[in-house]
Amino acid sequence: MTPIQAKAIPLVLQGRDVMGAAQTGTGKTAAFSIPLLQKMMRHETASVSPARHPVRALVLAPTRELADQVANNIKAYAKHSNLRVAVVFGGIDMKPQTLELKGGVEVLIATPGRLLDHIEAKNCVLNQVEYVVLDEADRMLDIGFLPDLQRILSYLPKQRQTLLFSATFSPEIKRLANSYLQDPVTVEVARANATASTVEQRFYSVTDDDKRGAVRQILKERGIVQALVFVNSKLGAARLARSFERDGLRTSALHGDKSQDERLKALAAFKKGEVDILVCTDVAARGLDIADLPAVFNFDVPFNAEDYVHRIGRTGRAGASGLAVTLVTRDDARNISDIEKLIHKKIELEPLEVADERPRRPPRREFDDEPRRESSPTFVRPVAPPRAPTPQKNRDPFFDKPYEASSTSADKPEWEMATPVAPVGRAALSANIRSKRKVAALLGGGTKA
Repeated sequence: MTPIQAKAIPLVLQGRDVMGAAQTGTGKTAAFSIPLLQKMMRHETASVSPARHPVRALVLAPTRELADQVANNIKAYAKHSNLRVAVVFGGIDMKPQTLELKGGVEVLIATPGRLLDHIEAKNCVLNQVEYVVLDEADRMLDIGFLPDLQRILSYLPKQRQTLLFSATFSPEIKRLANSYLQDPVTVEVARANATASTVEQRFYSVTDDDKRGAVRQILKERGIVQALVFVNSKLGAARLARSFERDGLRTSALHGDKSQDERLKALAAFKKGEVDILVCTDVAARGLDIADLPAVFNFDVPFNAEDYVHRIGRTGRAGASGLAVTLVTRDDARNISDIEKLIHKKIELEPLEVADERPRRPPRREFDDEPRRESSPTFVRPVAPPRAPTPQKNRDPFFDKPYEASSTSADKPEWEMATPVAPVGRAALSANIRSKRKVAALLGGGTKA
């Protein structure tokens, strides 16, 4: 039993609202699920009627992967009972989820968005919920789930037991707890926002061009066979995964643009050891439990300092040792300073000499006849003496004369020799202007009376 489990389980069994803060990887899921299942055993029934299996416990998680992982853990804990467990999240078809919900479920694990879809479709009723768990609540606030949380909590009974578990506690989380928890008990087994002591944290100063080589070099020097590589953008994750594939590493990408089926398959392949490098965004940084993961690389320093705690928490879980490497460039100074303030630890940047394994381009050849050899003497083209001008024969002397203006009238242009045209009628008209066309009186022409 971990420290968070030892402190939280008695309080949950007593019916108290709990705010649990512990380092990631210390068993927070078991700390709330085991006592809740124990309390729900009094409602256990073997009846097949959906009315005898209403939703009594609701667990909200920020990401699909975390919801699926929590559901698998709770199903394992409840497999010897008649309690029904279901999970609903986006990215997949709602019909199988609808059939499962209408068949009756006691424990429901969900992401906020998909749960609201089912509530609006009247696929589930939450008026008999007795226990509510907000897992990784700070992440739900970071990605904008606060309005959804408020809507979901408005459908629940006022008399309920609410548990809030997270690896980090921010002022926003405390305000949320004051609004929806009744006289909560705060359980902290370590300093807030602290990192696990079993994780070796290294910070290397590199350039952007050397990052990929630095990852390959550290993997080779330390003999690491599997690692998570975190980046800040979905496009960057896809590009980096393709680059590692070209380097000969079995690589897969995990980010928000992937379908849910693709994300689950990539994660399952990584857990089975079929993939060496899993390049992912922060979608995988919360709560994912990967057994015996040796290393985590922060290819990009996270914009949010709290994400650093969750990223490196994927290694060194359950007392095991792990390595967390962060690659720092000149542009990351502010983000590194935020991490220092959060973990209350001075970060020392280490220089890293990256061996350049890229093939060198051969020098450009000046002559296409033969390739240049180092042993052959350098060829120097001889310079020819300047040539004397050759005299031209039979040259007409007229072309050597200077220009002389002609004074004869025959050389005048035609427009200067033309005689002026005498004016006709009342006004003088230019010879270049056409006379007005005459129009018959019946068509509107002629002199007006």
